[in-house]
Amino acid sequence: MVNKWIQGARPRTLPAAVVPVVVGLAVAIGVEGAQWRRAGLALVVSLLLQVGVNYANDYSDGVRGTDEVRVGPQRLVGSGLATPRSVKVAAFLCFGLAAVVGLALALMTSLWVIPVGLAAVLAGWFYTGGKNPYGYIGLGEVFVFVFFGLVATVGTTYVILEKIPAMAWLQGIATGCLACALLVINNLRDIPTDQLVGKRTLAVRLGDQRTRILFISLILLGIGCGAAAAVSQPWSLIVLLCLFPAVQPLKSVRRGASGHELIAVLGSTGQLQIVFGALTLVSFLLNN
Repeated sequence: MVNKWIQGARPRTLPAAVVPVVVGLAVAIGVEGAQWRRAGLALVVSLLLQVGVNYANDYSDGVRGTDEVRVGPQRLVGSGLATPRSVKVAAFLCFGLAAVVGLALALMTSLWVIPVGLAAVLAGWFYTGGKNPYGYIGLGEVFVFVFFGLVATVGTTYVILEKIPAMAWLQGIATGCLACALLVINNLRDIPTDQLVGKRTLAVRLGDQRTRILFISLILLGIGCGAAAAVSQPWSLIVLLCLFPAVQPLKSVRRGASGHELIAVLGSTGQLQIVFGALTLVSFLLNN
C-alpha cells in the first residue's frame, strides 16, 4: 500500500527539489543576518511541490491514456494501482501543504513570496493538467528551469537573507540546467511512446539525436556555471569534480542508450545533481 505511493512520488526525481535549496543555502553562507531555519521550510516547500507535480502528472497522463504504454516505471493511474481520484487528491494535498508552508515563509519575509508560490502551484498542475497542458507542446523544460532552478535556488537564498546576491542567479542557472537534464533524459526514453499518443514533448520535437546533444549540453553547462563561481569564490573550482560522476551518463547517452537503459541514466543523473549540490555547499563553506 505505502510502496505504491512512494513509487508514485518518483524518488529519482527528488534531487531536483533538494539540490537547488542546498545550493541556495550555500550562497547565503558567510552573509551576516542569515536566518538558517528558514532553509528547512524552503526544502519542505520544494519537496512537496516536486511530489505534487509527480502525482499531478500521473493523474493527468493516466486519465488521458498516455501512460497505457510506457517504458519507464509503472504509473499509479495508468497501471491501475490507484484510482484517478485518489491520485488527484494526493497531488492537491501536496500542493496545499506546500502553500501552507510557503505562506509561513511569506509572513516571515515578504508577501511577494505568495504570488511566486501560487505561480509554482499553477505551473505544476497545468504542466500536464487542463485542456491544453504546456508539457504536451514542449515547454516542460521551461517550467523546470524556472521553478526548480531559478525560483528554488534564488528563493531559498532570499528567504534566508531577505535579499538576492548576484551569485544566487548564477547558481540558479546551474541547478536549472541539471534539473532540466533530468527531464530531458526522461523524455528521451519516452520518445517512441509519446509519439504514439501525440505528446509533443521537447524531445519529440527535437528528435533522438538532438535531444542527446541537449542533454550533454545541459550537464556541461550546469557544471560550468557552478564552477564559474570561482571568479569570486575560488574553492568553487572543486565543482569540476562533478565531471567524474557525469562520465557514465554522458557516455551512455552518446553511445545511443535507449529504452530501459535510460532508466539507469535517469538515476545516475539524479546522483550527479546530489554530488553537485554537496560540492557547491562544501566550496562555499571553504570560501568562508
